[in-house]
Amino acid sequence: MDMALPVVNATAAVLARVSAAFNAPFARAVVFGVHIDGHLVVEGLLIAVIVFQLSRKSYKPPKKPLSEKEIDELCDEWEPEPLCPAIKDGARIDTPMLESAAAPHTTIDGKEVINFASANYLGLIGNEKIIDSCVGSLEKYGVGSCGPRGFYGTIDVHLDCEAKIAKFLGTPDSILYSYGVSTIFSVIPAFCKKGDIIVADEGVHWAVQNGLHLSRSTVVYFKHNDMASLAHTLEKLTRGNKRAEKIRRYIVVESIYQNSGQIVPLDEIVRLKEKYRFRVILEESHSFGVLGQSGRGLAEHYGVPIDKIDIITAGMGNALATDGGFCTGSVRVVDHQRLSSSGYVFSASLPPYLASAAVSAVNYLEENPSVLAELRSNIALLHKELSDTPGLEIASHVLSPIVFLKLKKSSGSSNTDLDLLETIAERVLKEDSVFIVASKRSTLDRCKLPVGIRLFVSAGHTESDISKVSSSLKRVSASVLSDYI
Repeated sequence: MDMALPVVNATAAVLARVSAAFNAPFARAVVFGVHIDGHLVVEGLLIAVIVFQLSRKSYKPPKKPLSEKEIDELCDEWEPEPLCPAIKDGARIDTPMLESAAAPHTTIDGKEVINFASANYLGLIGNEKIIDSCVGSLEKYGVGSCGPRGFYGTIDVHLDCEAKIAKFLGTPDSILYSYGVSTIFSVIPAFCKKGDIIVADEGVHWAVQNGLHLSRSTVVYFKHNDMASLAHTLEKLTRGNKRAEKIRRYIVVESIYQNSGQIVPLDEIVRLKEKYRFRVILEESHSFGVLGQSGRGLAEHYGVPIDKIDIITAGMGNALATDGGFCTGSVRVVDHQRLSSSGYVFSASLPPYLASAAVSAVNYLEENPSVLAELRSNIALLHKELSDTPGLEIASHVLSPIVFLKLKKSSGSSNTDLDLLETIAERVLKEDSVFIVASKRSTLDRCKLPVGIRLFVSAGHTESDISKVSSSLKRVSASVLSDYI
């Protein structure tokens, strides 16, 4: 049909010209006493051509079938397309392998090292009370739940954990997820749909980016942690736009940005949210259990009422030293996710012992608020020690447990910058037994912020640990970055 159509069209065009000639007054015929005009002849010919074209075969098989030898030769010559492109040497990730718990001191290749690569902010990895709660939970419930929350995967400890988090943060309700990174990219599509508007920081990490993509919403980015850029973006989207008033609108930010260590000014976010009538989705994986007088996060840190934030999410694999994640907010926000959030509905529920660990970690934080003072003291000391590191400068906030070092002078190539930073990290580990990491990103990550070295500070680090990582970084960076200083 498809092959015949162009031929039919061309034939019709030619016959149309012929028809004009046949329609002349003298172009008549008499058949059995009936006068027939010329156009009837043309139309009859056209119908005959169409029938001929539709009835002919579009493919004529070869007169002589291929022999077995010819078939084998064709098969030998055929090369299928690869399932994925070849991995380049620079894209390979060969990370050191830990042989013990990711505590402030761990073991790599049989050698004890100081660990600044794990987000064990409160130093709770290896805490005896948390281990005891996990052992008790394993003995009572076993390891896994073997079912999603809505299909016989809900265990009483899950409800206890949700109630504990909601009470700790002062929100009406909360909901648990099985995997930390899947929390935010399940929550965003649960609320944001095609046609909605999302205004997001350009520095958000990959999990947030994935949630934005899955939502199929219209996403507009503003400059990283720049409130003037955010205000301009919101004004541009809403000014004189009557359609924007009738659709859902969201601001998506991180409390502490994983890609820079900066803290978002929540008071200004809330002011702009109320002025332009947007909702706020706040990702708190690196601030929950860290910021605020009692570790309740960014809202406590800025003195903003928690109900001013529409949706809060966080992974529990950092400060709480367990796994999974949670979302907290109003009862309506939580109930909506129990039927509409893919990460909650379709994933097997959080293993019970991890929920028990989360409850024990929150209890520990409530009973030992001094751990926050120890963490902040270590952060301040590390900032002071690294303030004059050759070729590197601190880009992170003074209260952020992620101390982010970036190059003072970029080479002009992100790949070259990353090679330099990875060389520094490798030499620091090899020569001084200090484990640090460069912020290498996946090819899926669309963040355009400068790469750097991330140091995760823990309350369990000692002054000696901080002194050693500082002196090692200064010595190695002076050597590696000698051409960029």
